[in-house]
Formats: sequence, structure tokens, C-alpha cells
Amino acid sequence: MAERPRGGPGIRVRITAVAASVVLLALALGAVGFWFTLRGALYGQLDSAAQQDAAAFAEQVDASGPESLPDIDDDRFWQLIDRDSGAVVAASDAAEDVGALADREGSAPSLIRLDPGDPPFVAAVEREGGDWIVVAGRSTEEVDVTLTTVGVLLAVSVPVVTAIVALTTWFAVGRSLAPVERMRRQVETLSASDLSARVDEPATNDEIGRLAHTMNGMLSRLDESQVAQRRFVSDASHELKSPLASLRQFAEVARAHPDRISAAELSDAVLDEGGRLERLVQGMLVLTRADEGGLALHPGDVDLDDILLAEAARLRALGGVTVDVRGVQPARVRGDAALLRQVVRNLADNAARHARSDVVFTAEPAGGGAVLTVEDDGAGVAASERSRIFERFVRLDDARARDAGGSGLGLAIVREIVRAHGGDVRVDAGRSGGALFVVTLPG
Repeated sequence: MAERPRGGPGIRVRITAVAASVVLLALALGAVGFWFTLRGALYGQLDSAAQQDAAAFAEQVDASGPESLPDIDDDRFWQLIDRDSGAVVAASDAAEDVGALADREGSAPSLIRLDPGDPPFVAAVEREGGDWIVVAGRSTEEVDVTLTTVGVLLAVSVPVVTAIVALTTWFAVGRSLAPVERMRRQVETLSASDLSARVDEPATNDEIGRLAHTMNGMLSRLDESQVAQRRFVSDASHELKSPLASLRQFAEVARAHPDRISAAELSDAVLDEGGRLERLVQGMLVLTRADEGGLALHPGDVDLDDILLAEAARLRALGGVTVDVRGVQPARVRGDAALLRQVVRNLADNAARHARSDVVFTAEPAGGGAVLTVEDDGAGVAASERSRIFERFVRLDDARARDAGGSGLGLAIVREIVRAHGGDVRVDAGRSGGALFVVTLPG
């Protein structure tokens, strides 16, 4: 069992951290942007107000003289400067003792601090017309208080909102992942010896529900595979036991009673049972490679008609059945010649075992590939058993007894080889009532 990786935060922690970090960054940038925007707007209003004051004071001076300028509170100031000399002619209380705030050209700083301990003033200059330059200003104290208050509120609200988002994300993700954790605990209790249990599927059709459904499908496939594997091992053990027991029986009898079994009889028995063991082991190896996806093909051009005619000649030499090959037409496919010969050999042997007297081979090109059939005039296969006949170690009746040479693997091997070639095999009822095996192969 692979060692579980240690350390590192879980998904819940990572999602919460990412969500909180994104929200914190967005809120911080938004807060800074808002504060500077608000500051610009408020200082812009002060500047406009100072401009209006300067223009109004200039008009009043031009109309009524410097003596007409009003006394104002400490939040504002005005200063009247002689254009020629640059001296202060008159000023409000706040700007009396600071000297000229603008030069004779009418230039002045936008922010003026009248007293080092007080907030600065936003200043504006009116320099048009007359002999005077008017400087007016508005205190930034109220604006600075407002900006400080807004800054404190933003500094407090950003982490508070971030914490709320983090907590909400933490509980939401935990609730969403609860079914996953439940599935994990359920899967953790499963053992290799029992895969029949299933995880609980949520009623929703979201990602978690689909994950649970997929996991149950995977467990079902693993369970079916395990059952098939156990059945295969059990059947294989039973099949191997029979020829081994037969060999042991012949050997014990030959040793205990040499006069009853001759050397030739013992040799024939060993060869027969050894051949049967070899065929059985070879068949199991083919099926095992097919299960593992390792049934390697060596493709080439294969003439199916030549293979069928060769098998027909072999069956005729063995005797017992007549073989009709009149329906064999030239048919070529792309495939593994050795494996396709095994397909035809297994179908031919199966037909010969079950035929009363006749076996019929046909082959014809179809759709760029080929279709071959092997038919016997035996008892046939019931419709309800036609899909089961291709399972491993399946015998449908007494005609498939072990002493007839069948192991129950031949048709299973046929199906796996045909599937590996991208084809299909099925069994139907023949014209004479026997079994008709139809193999379809692509070009």
C-alpha cells in the first residue's frame, strides 16, 4: 500500500485562504482607491470655494476699495497685495502676520500653512485687473477630519469583511465537501475481499452527486471483475485438476500393476492429457493477456479463405464429419494471422464436436472487411444461452463433456481475439437447426 503523503493544508483550508486573500486584496485596493478619490473630490471642492472667494473679494475691492473687505472666521482667510510693490495692503486676521502669500506675478502655493501647528489652507489667487492681487484660502481641517474618519472605517471594515468572507467560505466548503469525506470513510472501510458495498449518492445532480455515481460504477466494475477473476481461478483449478488426476491415476496403476497398462498405453495417456493441459494453459494465457490489454497483434494481410480451406482439410483428415467449403470466397483482412488461425481452429473444433455429420464453412468480403461463418448440424444453441456461450468455462449440455475435448475456453478465446481486431462474433440458428457462428472482421 502506498504511503499517504504527509503535510500540506487540505482543500478546505486552501480554498478559504485563496478566497480570503482575493477578497482582502480587492477590498484593500478598492479602499485605497476610494480614499484617494474622496480626497481629490474634497480638496477639489475646497479649491473651487477658494477660487470663488478670491474672485468675489477682487470684485468687492474694485467696486468699494480695500476697506470693504469683510472680517471672516479662522477657517478662511484673504490677503490683498499691491501689484507694484508686492506689499500686503490688507488681510484678514488669520493672514495678517505671515507676509505676502503671493508674489507680484500672482503666483502662490496651492497649499499654504499659516501656522506650523494648524492644518494648511487651500489657496487661490485672483490676479486679473486693477492694482491688486487677492489671495483667498479655505482651511482643510474639516476635510482632513473626514478623510481620517473614512480611513479608520476602511481600515477596520476591510479585515472584518475579509474575516466574514473567510468564515462563510470555510463553512460553505466544509458543507460541500462533507459528502466527499463521507464517501472517503465509506471507501476506506472496503477491503479487497468484499467490494459489494457502495457509497451514498446525494440526491443532487451536481459534481459531488456525479462523483458518487461514478465511484459506485467503478466499484461495481471492480466487484464484477473480482467475481469473474475468482470464478476464472476456480474453474481453471478444476479444469487443471482433471488431467492431473488422470495422469496420476495412470501412473499409480502402471506402477502398482505393470501387467495391466503397457508402456504404449501409458505413453498415449500422458501425451493426451499433456496435450490437453497444454491447450488449457495456452488458452488461459491468451485470456489473461486479453484481460490485461496485452493481447499484442502483429498485423498483416491475411487471406481468410486460405485459413478456412486449411482447416477444412484438417477436419477431413481427422474424419468423422464432412466439410462443405463451397461458400468460401476470396476474403482478405488486416490482422494477426496466427490469432485469426486460432479463431478458425477453435470454431472448427467446436463445430466438429457438436455436428452430427456436416460442417459448413463460408467466407465473403463485406464493407471493406470480411464475414466468415462456421455452421454445424448439431443440436444448436438456445436463444437464451447465445450470449452466455462465450463466457469462460461454460458448458451448456452434456455434449460438452470433458472427454469430448472441450475445456470451455475455446469460444471465450474467439471472442477476445475478434474484439482485439475490432470485430464481432455471435451465434445464431443454422439452416439445419445447428449452431451458426458469424464472425465479422473490419478491413
